[in-house]
Amino acid sequence: MNKDQIKGQAKNVGGKIQQKVGEAVGSRQQQREGLSNQAEGKVQEKVGDVKDIVNKGNR
Repeated sequence: MNKDQIKGQAKNVGGKIQQKVGEAVGSRQQQREGLSNQAEGKVQEKVGDVKDIVNKGNR
């Protein structure tokens, strides 16, 4: 795993937690921000996946 994959997973998990907390307290803003962080995390993970593929091809 590279740092983009790790950071992406962390952002995704953090976003899920933020979304659930937003649901629990009734904050739509927190829910939206949590969903946004999840999306960002997934994108960052995919960037890391692509970097891994490229790096493996250059070895």
